[in-house]
Amino acid sequence: MSTATTDLASAMAGAWNAGEPERVIALAGQATPSQGNDEGVLLLLGLAQQATARLAEATATFRRLAQLRPDVSAHWNNLAVVCRQAGDLAEAEQALLTALSLAPDDAEVHYNLGLLYTQQQRWIQARQALLDAVELNPRFLEARLQAAYACYVCGDNTQQEAMLRGAIDWPAQPAEQALVLSAMLSVQGNLDAALRTLARAQLPDEPAAGIMRLRIAAQRVLLYERNNRIDAAQNELRQLPPDALDALPPDAQQARADGWRAHAALAMRRGAYAEADALYRRVLACATDDESRASAAFGLASARDRQGQYPQAWQALQEAHAMQLDIARNVVPELLAPDSRPLQVTGGDVEYGAHAGWKPLSSPGSRQSPVFVVGFPRSGTTLLEQMLDAHPDFQSMDERAYIHDLIEGMELVGQQYPADLANLTQQDADQLRSVYRRMVGEVLPDLGERRLVDKNPLNMLCLPMIMRLFPHARIILCLRHPCDVLLSCSMQPFRSPAFMVLCSSLQRLAQGYAKAFEQWHRDVERFAPHVLEWRYESVVSQFDDQVARLGQFLETADTSPMTRFAEHARHKRFISTPSYAQVTEGVHRKAVDRWQNYRKQFEPVLPELQPWIDRLGYST
Repeated sequence: MSTATTDLASAMAGAWNAGEPERVIALAGQATPSQGNDEGVLLLLGLAQQATARLAEATATFRRLAQLRPDVSAHWNNLAVVCRQAGDLAEAEQALLTALSLAPDDAEVHYNLGLLYTQQQRWIQARQALLDAVELNPRFLEARLQAAYACYVCGDNTQQEAMLRGAIDWPAQPAEQALVLSAMLSVQGNLDAALRTLARAQLPDEPAAGIMRLRIAAQRVLLYERNNRIDAAQNELRQLPPDALDALPPDAQQARADGWRAHAALAMRRGAYAEADALYRRVLACATDDESRASAAFGLASARDRQGQYPQAWQALQEAHAMQLDIARNVVPELLAPDSRPLQVTGGDVEYGAHAGWKPLSSPGSRQSPVFVVGFPRSGTTLLEQMLDAHPDFQSMDERAYIHDLIEGMELVGQQYPADLANLTQQDADQLRSVYRRMVGEVLPDLGERRLVDKNPLNMLCLPMIMRLFPHARIILCLRHPCDVLLSCSMQPFRSPAFMVLCSSLQRLAQGYAKAFEQWHRDVERFAPHVLEWRYESVVSQFDDQVARLGQFLETADTSPMTRFAEHARHKRFISTPSYAQVTEGVHRKAVDRWQNYRKQFEPVLPELQPWIDRLGYST
């Protein structure tokens, strides 16, 4: 490099470090042809062009750099970033893949690839690229936040929770990111961290700051409502007067939607269903993303259902599911095939009689094993979980997929599930139980001598794993009229993409229900577990008798604390399932035979359900 070139590069660097990108560009304009091809000069020029939004010029500069030094990963990475900003996503991807081939351990490249896939809504690939970035640099907080969001969209609660561990101590976030982070922390049951994130949000300049304050207030309302802190939610709602929402400028549609959604949620909680109906229609008129619109459509369906407007409620549900299918299409497109099985657990069946040939292993007794609460979703599992959690001898960890995680862990090391359960050694089984207890310990560090309640409805599809690790465990199968189960599933805005697909039509749901119970009964016949059938309708009509029956099954003499579950639920900080509000109300008959209001819609799927309606002792 000549002295003149060195002097030019030094002057440009000084201007860049002084925050003067325009001067950097001006200096570059004085370069001779040979100086203009200098690597340092081109790098500073490209950065300055990017900083001043001259994206086409920055793209050309970084493309020239990559051509001159194709062996330098950073040049391809910089090219990719400006291409993504300019909207040329195809060239951005190609540049990032080139950078990755040159520097596979560069967390920044993985992160930028994840951002690109996020922009393209290629969520599975985005999730993996961002998780790779975090694995390479665990202290890369921007990557952790974006990875957590990709996991959130993909329904990967376990990895999302891992990405957000310690988030309460993260630096303050820009307001838009703070809203996303607080929503994810709330889903994980961490209300304190969610509220702290909002309190520390970095606001933009006015007037955007005023609009953002309204959005943050609306988020607080929803956080408090979701945690059954209704008085706090009502108090926060005062920050969102309707006149202020009406006065928002036309380009503040999302803020307006957030505000009306907060008003609608509290209208529902106080039983003002006609008011909620009108408010949710306002949200639908101004929400700008599919998730907000789908949530509002589900809310509208619920408000109309409570008013007895059943055809209108069903119409709103169809609109909600159509929006959710658009979301799921970007995450699990393969599940949209007509013959897909969203509930399918990896692996096949355990052949009849094969269980008898399993290598005998020592295992915990019934009191040292978890109490597993299973059943098809919306069968009353949350009600039972809160009853058990109200007893001082038991503790629930909310809904976790830890048994599913163990199955995935087996397969990741090349073992086939469930076939290789037969070949597990004592050490293998002990290690799997140790992994399970470690995960539980992260959620319930103070479990102590209390008996763990593992409530996850779809653990009914994981019976082989449960029986291999905890063969003496008490398992409670929650039952409810199949049609009431399907209706309730249809009315819930599930976050899992697989469940978005499953619940998109009664036909899919009926098929999923039948397949799940076929597998359950096959596995019960093979393993003969200790199972109690817990029927929702019997609990409603014979509460005291059913609680006594439950105590006998669990060898618990004093069941009186279980009868006070509603009070316990009202004081519990977080209940993750859609039943978070219902379980605070106690036992009532409102949810029994509710499906009859939609009998016309159910007629086409009754032939699919009738064998299970009969087998489970119900009628149509």
